[in-house]
Amino acid sequence: MTDLIPAEAAAQIGKIAATATGEVNRRDWQRWAVSVGEDNPLWFDAEHARAHGYDDVIAPPLFVQYSILGVTPLAQLRPDGSSGAASGNLAFPDAPRRMAGGESTTFHLPCYHRDEITMERRVESIVQKEGRSGPFVLVTWRTTYTNQRAELVAEATTSMIAKP
Repeated sequence: MTDLIPAEAAAQIGKIAATATGEVNRRDWQRWAVSVGEDNPLWFDAEHARAHGYDDVIAPPLFVQYSILGVTPLAQLRPDGSSGAASGNLAFPDAPRRMAGGESTTFHLPCYHRDEITMERRVESIVQKEGRSGPFVLVTWRTTYTNQRAELVAEATTSMIAKP
């Protein structure tokens, strides 16, 4: 079997692949929530949020990932549609086709307007496997999201599949 994992990529296991910081903004999360059909009053109604134990309206939990992403012009996206910024631009020349492999996120704390979120994404593993349609590379990242008080807001395990 051909080795699809270059030494440069394998050397990244255990290392930080990407970091980013962004501000959680009420208008942004409310627009995002409306665009995905999410109408939970916790995101929109301060009185409702306070009645449920929060200090104010909170961001939808999945929005934490979007609060730190920058904007990439379409012409600068990779062929797989990603900027590569959050993945650390790991290169697999013999396995250039990429697809999402899955994600599991645990949320610990809510995000409020103007919270500053820092993401740190570390390469957890890179393994070559054999699937029904042939060999592929499975990359797994471990990501933490902390707020400006260094409190853990969320953590995620994300995987990506690279195929020849």
